[in-house]
Amino acid sequence: MDSQLDMSMMFAMHDALRRELVQVARIAWRTDDNPGQLLRAALGWELFKKFLLVHHQSEDDILWPALRTNVAFQPGRLALTDALEAEHAVIEPLLTAIDAAAADPDYGYQRFGDIVDELISKLTAHLAHEENDGLPLIDASLSPQEWQHFAQVHAERVGGDAPTYMPWLLNGASPQTLDAVLGKFPPPLLTAFRQQWGPEYAALDIWNAGRPARA
Repeated sequence: MDSQLDMSMMFAMHDALRRELVQVARIAWRTDDNPGQLLRAALGWELFKKFLLVHHQSEDDILWPALRTNVAFQPGRLALTDALEAEHAVIEPLLTAIDAAAADPDYGYQRFGDIVDELISKLTAHLAHEENDGLPLIDASLSPQEWQHFAQVHAERVGGDAPTYMPWLLNGASPQTLDAVLGKFPPPLLTAFRQQWGPEYAALDIWNAGRPARA
């Protein structure tokens, strides 16, 4: 979409979450071994949860309040803001429920797959809703300064995880997304990303725990 605000990081985040959901589903739908144990053992699952929660909590604390203030006298837009925030509220409990089912050696397998399916369905629907309706509203309602404040808070909350977060975010990204995001990096940071962060992240092989064991 054409916008006055630079939303390249937002779209990169949404793409990353969708990409990781594919990996979560790949493990959860396995019929051999124990998919719950495999998911819990995967670093990719921990990173997915961590970065999703950073993203949603930053939106809850910074983005939605600013948007709600700016559309306070527009009932339809205010209702949309409330709906987007409410969709967040169902995601975190699903993450907790997946971990609980995966850790239950007796009956967890009976509900594990259904909870994973619900997470995939709810999060995918939320991302589409945000892109189709939320981001145009944000673009029309927030000032560049308000949008930058959200981005700054988000970056601060990522904090020391940036060397992992940035290659996680951009893993498999399109050339257009890479150009849009990396184009903002100062030269020293770009060098660190290409020469250190990226190679170190690739070596982690974060979803290896979900692969079939070799004979």
